[in-house]
Amino acid sequence: MVIKISKEVRIGIIFVISTAILIWGLMFLKGMELFKHRMIVYAVYDKVNGLNPDNNVAISGMKVGQVKDLYFSSKQRGKIIAVLYITVDYPIPVNSIAKINSSSLLGGKYIEIVLGDSQKILKNNDTLTAMTEATIGESFNQQFLPLKEKAENLISSLDTVATLIQTVLNKETRNNLIESISHIKDMLNNLAHTTYYLDTLVGSQRSHLANIIGNVESISLNLKNNNQKINDILTNFEQISDSLAKAKIPATISQINKAVSDIDSAVNKINSGKGTLGLLLNDKKLYNEVEKAARDLNLLLEDIKANPKKYLKVSVF
Repeated sequence: MVIKISKEVRIGIIFVISTAILIWGLMFLKGMELFKHRMIVYAVYDKVNGLNPDNNVAISGMKVGQVKDLYFSSKQRGKIIAVLYITVDYPIPVNSIAKINSSSLLGGKYIEIVLGDSQKILKNNDTLTAMTEATIGESFNQQFLPLKEKAENLISSLDTVATLIQTVLNKETRNNLIESISHIKDMLNNLAHTTYYLDTLVGSQRSHLANIIGNVESISLNLKNNNQKINDILTNFEQISDSLAKAKIPATISQINKAVSDIDSAVNKINSGKGTLGLLLNDKKLYNEVEKAARDLNLLLEDIKANPKKYLKVSVF
């Protein structure tokens, strides 16, 4: 039994097959293959900086999908929702970041998924944390802004300095400054002359200085060589000091003072005519009589020596 298919059915079957092939081809060209793993995730941006649907989604520079759609959020005013079509079966942590990067200097964009460290894996219809790379102009502005502020501060400081200079350095101040610089110049010249004279003096007296230094070194050497003798001398002085301390010099001096005082008292008595010696020394008449008696006694002795028979009588029995 032969089944006859009508012309209309054949046309319908061919149309369905053609439509399926066309859809598969379009999806293949867009990178969305029908029979591959796919996962839809979302990212919410403040701005997309030129990101378009069909731009690539990459992990570590390797394409893992593409941007399926971009539209404004109905719940968050001004926010843009990006629909990311992930075609690679790769575990993406839930704390990963979907960052919009530039693929070239011409401004081509793509989304780089910066993997996080969470143990929890991203699932279909989850939302990633979004981040937008700064444009070249924004990066330049961010880097140039501190320099701009410093330049403005510097210009303001220079303006302030210029104002102060104009205010302070009037004609009188300038004249005083010129005069001060002239005095400083004269002082430096005098200092140079003084240095020259000192150099000349040192040069002329160099031999004398050498002799003085040599003598000092000789004295130092002698002191070093006679160190033991000096120690002995100091030891002897110490011993003499101890001997003097043990000699009871204060008591001896006290006794001497007493003896001198007694002698002085005796001399005073003699001078005042007290006692025999005092009377003898101070009574001139007594002195003359003593002298006369001594003279007579001397004459008597001489006469006895000259005429012994006159005084001695010898009798013989």
